[in-house]
Amino acid sequence: MLTLRGNVIQSAAALDRRSFLTLGALPALGLALPQSVSANQSEVTAREDVSIILFFMAGGPSHIDMYDMKPDQPAEIRGPFAPIETSLPGLSVCDLMPRHAAIADKLSVIRSITHDLSVHDDATHWLQTGYPLLNARQKGQQNPSQGSVVSYFRSDSAKAMPPYVCIPEDYRRHLGFYEHAAFLSSRHNALDAGGDPSLGNYRPPNFALPKEIDVGRIQDRRQLFSALDQLHRKTTSLPQFADLDDVQQQSFELVCGSQARKAFDLSQEPEQLRDRYGRHAYGQSALLARRLVESGVSFVTINLYEKDVDWWDDHYTIEPNLRKRLPAYDQALSTLIEDLEARGQRDRVLVAAFGEFGRAPRIDTRAGRGHWPKAMHAVLSGGGLKDGQIVGTTTHDGGEPHDRPLKPADLLATMYHAIGIDRSATVIDRQNRPIPILPEGEPIRELI
Repeated sequence: MLTLRGNVIQSAAALDRRSFLTLGALPALGLALPQSVSANQSEVTAREDVSIILFFMAGGPSHIDMYDMKPDQPAEIRGPFAPIETSLPGLSVCDLMPRHAAIADKLSVIRSITHDLSVHDDATHWLQTGYPLLNARQKGQQNPSQGSVVSYFRSDSAKAMPPYVCIPEDYRRHLGFYEHAAFLSSRHNALDAGGDPSLGNYRPPNFALPKEIDVGRIQDRRQLFSALDQLHRKTTSLPQFADLDDVQQQSFELVCGSQARKAFDLSQEPEQLRDRYGRHAYGQSALLARRLVESGVSFVTINLYEKDVDWWDDHYTIEPNLRKRLPAYDQALSTLIEDLEARGQRDRVLVAAFGEFGRAPRIDTRAGRGHWPKAMHAVLSGGGLKDGQIVGTTTHDGGEPHDRPLKPADLLATMYHAIGIDRSATVIDRQNRPIPILPEGEPIRELI
């Protein structure tokens, strides 16, 4: 017999829908489960063994100062940084990214993505959903994000973990950016990790003590977790548990199971490995993302937003901004790829890094670069795709593709291919109409 918040659960007979819903609302856990309805299931079968970790570089990272350097051009084009050679023939990167030099042969660098939307919101809608949208801030998100699409097709798998997580949260809380489910059920929104994992007092909020709970009550919380673990073991062995629908089972697992709590606990990682990733937001977020995909999460987006540090909108003083930002990014991304390889996981985890557009070819009078959708880069690694590729080139000044122009939908189609989702698949909108997950696009042939 277990007592939770004054409710006594004595036997299997007590596991009816009312008891389950009461349990699912336990405020003592700090859990905020999304509203859930049964999702329409597609005939498309996703590759259950592949997950995606996306570094979304909101603001628009400078391709010219990172992966598409132009050292032979005048200073106002080439910028303040020197190129260094890497293990991938033909690829030079910024000298602030020395760790890339060793792992570059495990990367595929796409240099020729192009589009024509130069407003952050409009461009982000395109890169997150595959659909262009003018005046996106006024219209709101019209199509589900790639993470929500993956959640839709993975809704029956990994019941102990949510399929889609944002670290620390999805961008709509800050900027109205477009990483949620749109017309799909809110069950396909991301679970927000909720804080900077590099901070010593970090606790994922969905598993955290509310501020009003003092130290004297922590022991009661531990007893509650112990009781939940006992309840989980007892309940999942009952025949009635199999009769619950998928939404109820997943909610029960999130509330009562220990897997989610353990996955978010970075203290279980060796201190030396945490140091390798870097004791900063990028490093600890990447390590957390690795733990989450290993625990069954299908899509993790790493969003970092701190003006002039993690926000890539470098209109002003691009040199000092990148001197702060690039070393941490370099360390986190490179260590993640090395760690996945050491653990034998690279083929089952696709690591991606890109923003919504590139930066202007010329450094302007404000010592920055403006928005530039005509040319941008994306980096992919693992997930069963071909590594060691450079796809496309840009003109002498990096202003537009010289060959192999690609659209945002081509990039998303490649990511869906890696995870086993048919790019021509559809989802059902609120009017019960089938909507393609992408309006166009083909997987990038050099990578498959």
